[in-house]
Amino acid sequence: MTSSARKLFVTTALPYANGNFHIGHIMEYIQADIWVRTQRLLGNAVNFVGADDTHGAPIMIAAEKAGKSPQQFVADIAAGRQQYLDGFHIEFDNWHSTDAPENHQLAQDIYRDLKSNGLIETRTIEQFFDPEKNMFLPDRFIKGECPKCHAKDQYGDNCEVCGAVYAPTDLINPYSALSGAKPVLKSSEHFFFKLSDPRCVAFLEDWTQNGRLQPEVANKVREWFTVRTNPDGTTSEGLGDWDISRDAPYFGIEIPDAPGKYFYVWLDAPIGYLASLKNLLDKRGQDYEAYMADPALEQYHFIGKDIVTFHTLFWPATLKFSGRKVPDSVFVHGFLTVNNGEKMSKSRGTGLDPLKYLGLGMNAEWLRYYLATKLSSRNEDIDFNADDFMARVNSDLIGKYINIASRAAGFIAKRFGGQLGEVSADGDALLDHLRTLAPSIIELLAEREYGKALRETMLLTDRVNAYVDQNKPWELAKQDGMEGRLQDVCTTCIEAFRLLTILLKPVLPALAAQVEAFLKVPPFSFADATTMLGKGHAIGEYKHLMQRVDAKQLEALFEPPAQATIETAAPGGEELAPTITIDDFTKIDLRIALIVNCEAVEGSTKLLRLTLDVGEGTDPQGNPVTRNVFSGIASAYQPADLIGKHTVMVANLAPRKMKFGVSEGMVLAASHGDEKANPGIYVLNPWPGATPGMRVR
Repeated sequence: MTSSARKLFVTTALPYANGNFHIGHIMEYIQADIWVRTQRLLGNAVNFVGADDTHGAPIMIAAEKAGKSPQQFVADIAAGRQQYLDGFHIEFDNWHSTDAPENHQLAQDIYRDLKSNGLIETRTIEQFFDPEKNMFLPDRFIKGECPKCHAKDQYGDNCEVCGAVYAPTDLINPYSALSGAKPVLKSSEHFFFKLSDPRCVAFLEDWTQNGRLQPEVANKVREWFTVRTNPDGTTSEGLGDWDISRDAPYFGIEIPDAPGKYFYVWLDAPIGYLASLKNLLDKRGQDYEAYMADPALEQYHFIGKDIVTFHTLFWPATLKFSGRKVPDSVFVHGFLTVNNGEKMSKSRGTGLDPLKYLGLGMNAEWLRYYLATKLSSRNEDIDFNADDFMARVNSDLIGKYINIASRAAGFIAKRFGGQLGEVSADGDALLDHLRTLAPSIIELLAEREYGKALRETMLLTDRVNAYVDQNKPWELAKQDGMEGRLQDVCTTCIEAFRLLTILLKPVLPALAAQVEAFLKVPPFSFADATTMLGKGHAIGEYKHLMQRVDAKQLEALFEPPAQATIETAAPGGEELAPTITIDDFTKIDLRIALIVNCEAVEGSTKLLRLTLDVGEGTDPQGNPVTRNVFSGIASAYQPADLIGKHTVMVANLAPRKMKFGVSEGMVLAASHGDEKANPGIYVLNPWPGATPGMRVR
């Protein structure tokens, strides 16, 4: 490392410790890993750390269901992490946990520093309480309609559609995600980080708009500072204070001098970045405080676009006003879709399971390369397309890049004892062209423009392959007196292959290690792109470096999970209807309905007339808007038995004119296919907590 080397601290978003890694995690880690490797090949010093995000009510609830303590639950999840990281050649310097002692200490220290800076205050608030679960509800366990954009089924802390941040009590028609019950308000003392303080606002307006964020991210964040009128007439008031406390029972870090109060998980989770770094430096015997105090230190975070709020507002403000270093940049990426924008779904065979990928014998670097060809410095969604994946790997990596070595190495080994020869003028011209363009490609990698860097690299492979085709070493080998030219051409190919491998090393580290062994050279750095192996250098035996993608592997990768085949009688006395798609199902609008009234239908022994409230508002007189539905359930129910009950109805069924009036929908009921042998009709009745108008999905 030179005196001008940069000193970098790099993290990825902390995965929540309630499940295995999914392909979105792997994409983010690969993106960060490529950048970290690029920086190291430039000679810079990098500490690259990660950790499990272990706290919060969801972990506590999941652990309870699993019959484990929260600590054991997250430890079991953590035990499965390394196989993913090793499998995809992702090399964190340290992987830690937010429940570690370092995080408890740092979180409490940071809180005390914020408090001494006058940015913490307590308030008595009304908070949602689940009367069935007998607990205050965390934000993520309250759902309802966004008060800003009116998107349905949004969480209680921020909207995943418009990005708005709000209090759970701002939600429209809230309900408990645990029980479905309508939550009630109870008073509780909470702790707030005063993000609306003029000091915080001024700092964040500057920090978010001075080039630390991608332009599209900065533009979005700017909206959160301004008072504006929304299309629905409501007003957005800029930055509000941040509730950083939660009530027991809660799995987390206790707030100092506040019994029964814990830090909200989003306060202590990013502090886990610092805790993991401290744990790493402590193990090395390095001084964490001195490391962080170095003014030359640069701090970078790779995150997904769904957590921009926490990393561009709360996190930098927390660091700034606790007297700590703020991030130099936050790099935001989009989501990963499959096969032309389809969302991930394991059951439909559109999920890309990382362990299944590895278990099928698919090369991890195929995926690293393919994702890198799609990634840029912008916050953009990318798509994994199976056909495109196979074409790019087989054409680019095998057909263009690997092909260069395979076409030359055999001649060097068999004809020239493995030794390279002189490079003549045309070979020098080719290699000079590669060396001239190498710095611009390295710069693209450092700027996270991986797609552009790989396109430029593949153009260089085209140039090299054109040179091979022009000189035809396979024909030179058959001609008398052309030994020198054959060695010259093949040497040029090996030198070019070496240079291309240096450029690809951040993306293909395992393959680069194989090439280093084959060429009998120390590990590459980018500085090696300016040199040559030279005449007389002996290379090793060439062995094929990478196989092609097999279409059968891709078919197996996206094959839906096998369903057990058991011979049984037709369920309910009748065969299942033909298979439908999810698009077919979503055309049926099922809603919770309250049976306001029920009466017998004069002239019919089968029908009851139901008056249903489906949550469609009130008429000018203030009465609920209702629907009239006829249902053939008179043999099973007395009208009085149904009044006041909830049921499920098909709300978008076309009205049907009947002898007794118009039926405006259909209530759902179950019955056996053989009604004579198995009489009985059972109207569907949802669990307590469901309210009129809720959609059944």
